[in-house]
Amino acid sequence: MKKKNKILSSLNILSIAGVTPYKIKLKEEYMNKKQLLHFKTILQSWRKQLINEGNSDISYMQNKSSKFPDPIDRAVQEEEFSFELRNRDRERKLIKKIEMTLIKIKQNNFGYCQSCGIEIGIKRLEARPTADLCIDCKTLAEIREKQIAG
Repeated sequence: MKKKNKILSSLNILSIAGVTPYKIKLKEEYMNKKQLLHFKTILQSWRKQLINEGNSDISYMQNKSSKFPDPIDRAVQEEEFSFELRNRDRERKLIKKIEMTLIKIKQNNFGYCQSCGIEIGIKRLEARPTADLCIDCKTLAEIREKQIAG
C-alpha cells in the first residue's frame, strides 16, 4: 500500500518544463486569465529550456570537433554531429511552434480547436501545450494522413 501511495504522490509532482500541472476548479471558466498565465509560463519555460540545450549542443560540437586520422572514427563523429543537427532542427521547429502558440495566448485565441472551434481541453494542453486541434479533429487528420500516404 505504501508503494502505491508513493507512486501516486510522485505522479502528482510531475511537471512540464518545471511548471506543476494546473488544478482545475469546479465550474471554472475555460481559458480564464489564470489558465492562460499557466500555459504562457509553461511555453516560455519550455522555449528557454530548448534554446539553452541548443546552445550547449553547438558549443559541445565546436569543442569536440577534431580531425581523426582513422576514417571510421571520423565517420562516427560526423554521424554523431549529423544526429545532433537533426535534433537541433526539430527543436528549432518546435521553438517556432511555441512562439506561434504564445502569440495565440496574447490574442486570447488559445485553447480552441482550429478546425471545429471547440475547447481542446486542459488535460490535452497539459500534455501538448502547442496542440491546435481537439483530439477528434487530430484523430481524423491522422487517418487522412495515413490514407494519403498509402
